[in-house]
Amino acid sequence: MSKVAWLFPGQGSQAVGMGVALAQAEPAAKAVLQEADAALGFGLSNLMAEGPEETLKLTEHTQPAILTHSTMAVRAFGDKLPKPDFVAGHSLGEYSALVAAGALSYADAVRTVRERGRAMQVAVPVGVGAMTAIIGMAAADVEAGCAEAQVKTGKIVVPANYNGAGQIVIAGHTEAVESAMEILKAKGGRKMMKLPVSAPFHSPLMEPAKTHMEPVLKTLAFKAPSCPLVNNVDAKVVTEPETLRDGLIRQIPGAVRWEAIMTLLLKEGVTTFIELGPGKVLSGIAGRLSKEAGVEAKAMSIGTPEDMAVLVG
Repeated sequence: MSKVAWLFPGQGSQAVGMGVALAQAEPAAKAVLQEADAALGFGLSNLMAEGPEETLKLTEHTQPAILTHSTMAVRAFGDKLPKPDFVAGHSLGEYSALVAAGALSYADAVRTVRERGRAMQVAVPVGVGAMTAIIGMAAADVEAGCAEAQVKTGKIVVPANYNGAGQIVIAGHTEAVESAMEILKAKGGRKMMKLPVSAPFHSPLMEPAKTHMEPVLKTLAFKAPSCPLVNNVDAKVVTEPETLRDGLIRQIPGAVRWEAIMTLLLKEGVTTFIELGPGKVLSGIAGRLSKEAGVEAKAMSIGTPEDMAVLVG
């Protein structure tokens, strides 16, 4: 029997105007914005709708904005969509997944991801760290290139996101990231793209953020989810509340193992992937990885009323 997974995007999917059409069309979505403003004590809804873009791009704002848009989509359309057998989220999207599965309250989650964004930003001064996407190279080659760059520079650079479909993101000290890029180019790497981020997320340089967030996360009430979550840091199916909490703590300096998550979901029989929130990145990856695995699957994104209209025909 075919199964369904709901997927939730991470940082990078934000844009000024996000959620506006959804809030105008769906009272349940508008209520999420009102809850966000009350929980945070400032007008996140106005920032999402009107910007400015530079303010929205600040990590402490981006993370709650994306969580909020995803939750708006779930509250507006969740009853009309196939129920998930699994949920998974990319980086901060893991919080969205836990809210969707009823394991964590939205108010707790939105406050926590704002604090997470602040902690991740201050962990490394601007300019000290960097992230680069490496396209079209095998994971083993990227790992070897990072290891060589660490020895050469005495600095940190590691794979941070194993996104699949030929994309691995590396992160660490700027000097080491640049060294790894040179090494990988010499090994045949042809396509690399520096990411417009202000900190080296999901690398050991995020240990101060983990230290800051651990007591914050330990104060939150977690419940058993309505369906299993496949977590970032282990790419394993988890349902126990304390394991869910531990995964959020360890993912801050840990790599996002998205390709492994998708491989597991395909092996579990998932053939319908629904991305809820802004953007279409995860549904695109799901489509490509399904094809590579020889699995006939449907992958779609639901972030606007128009997306839902197309789905229901």
